[in-house]
Amino acid sequence: MFKSNNLAARIFERQILSPAPGTSVHYARQFYENVVPAYTIYDVNCPDHNFRKFTDDGQYLISFSRNYQDLIVYRPAWLSYSCKEEFCNLHDDLPQRARKFESFFTQLHCIPLASTNEVICKDFFLYVESKQFGLFATSTAQGPDAPATEGAVHGVPSIERITFHLVRLEDGDILDAKVLYNDFVNLAHNMGVFLYDDLLAILSLRYQTIHVLQIRDTGNLVHVRAIGAFCREDDELFLNSHAQCLALDRTRQDVSSRRVLGDHSTSCAGSFLSGIKQRLLSFIFRRIWNEEKDHTMRVQCLKKKFYFHFQDYVDLIMWRVQFLDRHHLLIKLGSVDGGVSRNADHHPAFFAVYNMETTEMIAFYQSSAEDLYYLFKNFCDHFDTPSRNSIHTSSISSHANNIHAQKQLQIIENRATNFSQFVKKMLSTLPFNCQSLSPSPYFDQRLFRFDEKIGPDSLQSIPSNLFQGGSQIHSNSRLNQVLKLEAQMVDKREFHRSCSIPACRWLCPSNKLTCNQQL
Repeated sequence: MFKSNNLAARIFERQILSPAPGTSVHYARQFYENVVPAYTIYDVNCPDHNFRKFTDDGQYLISFSRNYQDLIVYRPAWLSYSCKEEFCNLHDDLPQRARKFESFFTQLHCIPLASTNEVICKDFFLYVESKQFGLFATSTAQGPDAPATEGAVHGVPSIERITFHLVRLEDGDILDAKVLYNDFVNLAHNMGVFLYDDLLAILSLRYQTIHVLQIRDTGNLVHVRAIGAFCREDDELFLNSHAQCLALDRTRQDVSSRRVLGDHSTSCAGSFLSGIKQRLLSFIFRRIWNEEKDHTMRVQCLKKKFYFHFQDYVDLIMWRVQFLDRHHLLIKLGSVDGGVSRNADHHPAFFAVYNMETTEMIAFYQSSAEDLYYLFKNFCDHFDTPSRNSIHTSSISSHANNIHAQKQLQIIENRATNFSQFVKKMLSTLPFNCQSLSPSPYFDQRLFRFDEKIGPDSLQSIPSNLFQGGSQIHSNSRLNQVLKLEAQMVDKREFHRSCSIPACRWLCPSNKLTCNQQL
């Protein structure tokens, strides 16, 4: 069927034609080819806040006070002014009030979140779109030396108090809070926390525990399970009961031996491997055992692949975690140094798939495993798990659902001189940071074609990958190859856009982190 780029013709086609089943959202998004950001307003009087991001549904703009004590929520007014000509003259076409921040945004709430000795974590924010809840974090300063504590990983820093606040953005009420004491969670860019529908996973690096919470409709954070030292809810009860029975039996035999046994049982309890570590070692052992049928060959394989690397497996810690669905977790493991490092790409890493219901390990991969890469290549959308109730995040382009992104990835793969290193680099993005990809239609590769130098997986993560050193994005329409959008990072407080077709006027928040959400 003939497709026209004319806006009036598209509106007429919408009246007389019906989209194919399941394609109504993609059909509606085609109108963004005609409605693109076309002008930048400079020297706007903005409040002295730190702007974080827009919510994916575009309903709220999240910002923090300069001292990171208060949460400020704005409601965008969206399209407020227009121009008749192709290029606007700020003095002639737009009124003077267009230079005011209040003309584009309305402040809804100013909520004090942090206590006196706490600050808001500026790089952390998760949005529950179906309920319009926002999850924020506050913490005290990181201590210079972490005290030695039973169960804590040596070398991981400690924070005296980390608090997660659940806020209803509609009215600004703080609904619930979850507090972790003397712990460490990597909150930069949501790395240590993952949200899947109403399930929340918080990874404690210091105590190697995955706290799984459920966000109820009432706004309560309900504890579901803790995965780490114990995998099942009654594991701790069973072990304590077994230890008490052993101690009672020995007491009946000899009082003196009871004292020795008491000290010995305490040391043994501290020397136990965690429950999830035992599950991992058992899975690795059984997998190597099943590789060979001959008993002699099995023993040789176990010596080379398991016992020789046994201590290396024991020393692994969990770096990051994400939900694959409501029952399975993808866990990234590595050394202690890589877990606390800002850049862990040069540290050896492994991936494990864990079933929370059966408490079993399903799979275990190295960071350069080609079979895991092909799963990631063909089923990327299963690794990036958006909310099932969101119509915005379901349209994010990837090389699994978009033929243009797939071709682009294939070109990069063919150019790679070392395939093993290429696989390792691609898998280094796993697990995905929660809500790190922008659902903006202006990043939809079905509608726009971008520079070849932009990788298919870095397209949505604009702030961390593209806007560095004055880099630019040029996007053309897929329909007629006309330049539609040109974006450039001028400096940290200025985001410039110029387009070939004027359609709407945008005010861009003066914060680098909001660039990919403003579109």
